[in-house]
Amino acid sequence: MSAVIIGGNECMVRRYQDICKAHGYRAKVFAKENGATMKRKIGSPDLMIVFTTTVSHKMVIAASQEAKRNNVPVVHVHSSSSTALQQALADHLAS
Repeated sequence: MSAVIIGGNECMVRRYQDICKAHGYRAKVFAKENGATMKRKIGSPDLMIVFTTTVSHKMVIAASQEAKRNNVPVVHVHSSSSTALQQALADHLAS
């Protein structure tokens, strides 16, 4: 399974990927705004996680449009902590 993480802290990118790997996901992390390149690189993951406190409104809109176009479930997480990511992944696996 694959996951895309939008937002978060740049210094935590590797930690986010390790957490996703522990839950059985391959992760792409977009911590910074990359504009149009992000739209092309998202692909069609099984899950999209958006850290709402550390991402621009423009990036949220672009990610939401891509998710809707590819029929991908989106989880909005207020905190960009590793615990919040673990909880989001556990909740998605449980459903």
